[in-house]
Amino acid sequence: MAKNSFKGSADKANVKGFFRLQINEDGKVVGDTGWKQNQITNLGFDQYLCQGLAGMAGSKTVSYAMIGTGTVPGAAATSLDGELTDVAAMRCAVTPTTINSKTVQFAFTLNSNVVTAAKTIQNVGLINHSSTATAGTIFAGGTYTTSALATNQAIHGSYQIRMG
Repeated sequence: MAKNSFKGSADKANVKGFFRLQINEDGKVVGDTGWKQNQITNLGFDQYLCQGLAGMAGSKTVSYAMIGTGTVPGAAATSLDGELTDVAAMRCAVTPTTINSKTVQFAFTLNSNVVTAAKTIQNVGLINHSSTATAGTIFAGGTYTTSALATNQAIHGSYQIRMG
């Protein structure tokens, strides 16, 4: 009987997420997280990657980014701890692009004067739903050193999902 020829295959797939946020005031960067690695949730792997690859009904696509005051979402998280909900439009629509054959980037902006009071922010996440009043499914999220966000400041974000 022949041995399994698939054993020890050199093909490996890793999926990692990285984000970077910059706080801008009057066109100047006043805060920068640098690139930070994130946590992809279990539902992120299942409903976005696995089901999306299979074209299954109910699969999800990343459409929005969220900013919050809490901690990194755990592997089983379904919401972003401390998500900002000052107004209905707190979630930021993302613009997806591919950087190379193994990286997708989601760019987003939280405009100035959207938050109604100064906040101490420290987490970010990607989700499929626009409304803070309706639950969505978190794909991924991460945390960084706390930053003060004033009402006259904007956030420009980049979120990369790298495969390889």
